[in-house]
Amino acid sequence: MTATEPARRGPKRSEQSRRAILTAAFELTRDEGYRNLTIEGIASRAGVGKQTVYRWWPTKADVLLEAGATKAELHVSVADRGSWRADLEQFLRDSFALLAHPGLVAMMRSLMAEAQLDPDFAARFREGFLERRRAALVEVLERARARGDAPARMPDDLIADLVFGTIWYRVLATDRPLGESEVALLCDLLDPA
Repeated sequence: MTATEPARRGPKRSEQSRRAILTAAFELTRDEGYRNLTIEGIASRAGVGKQTVYRWWPTKADVLLEAGATKAELHVSVADRGSWRADLEQFLRDSFALLAHPGLVAMMRSLMAEAQLDPDFAARFREGFLERRRAALVEVLERARARGDAPARMPDDLIADLVFGTIWYRVLATDRPLGESEVALLCDLLDPA
């Protein structure tokens, strides 16, 4: 069970059905918008019964949350490239490329909006997505600290705030994409050596 999955009883979930449900939720949100997303629509598109969806996720937002977390884990590398700067550049490139996928920004905006309206979902969103993304970046930072090439005067929390603050500001407040120039500028800021 991952952090985005609520505890559940009953039959073990089929990985094929799980992937179909997550894909359906993402595609429906991309194509029709979050307001029009329903558990019934997700189930129909995924080819499963709606009780299957309800058994594994309490709300449509939770389905979408797991879809987003899964995409981020699949597409944003934390692999060791030998230096803090190389690791950070790849992390940023992967993160920005993921945001360029059609429908991803709209999905992220919808999840953040839902988190502002529903305190219970907000806690699941923080744990199941926001904290997991920060933990991925902290993994890169800890490896750099062990190598001795991480920024010495900047605490990990501030580095994560700068990276994710930039991402979330662009997602929530602008329509400007993030690209190579922002990768270079953030790397210069966070790796002044």
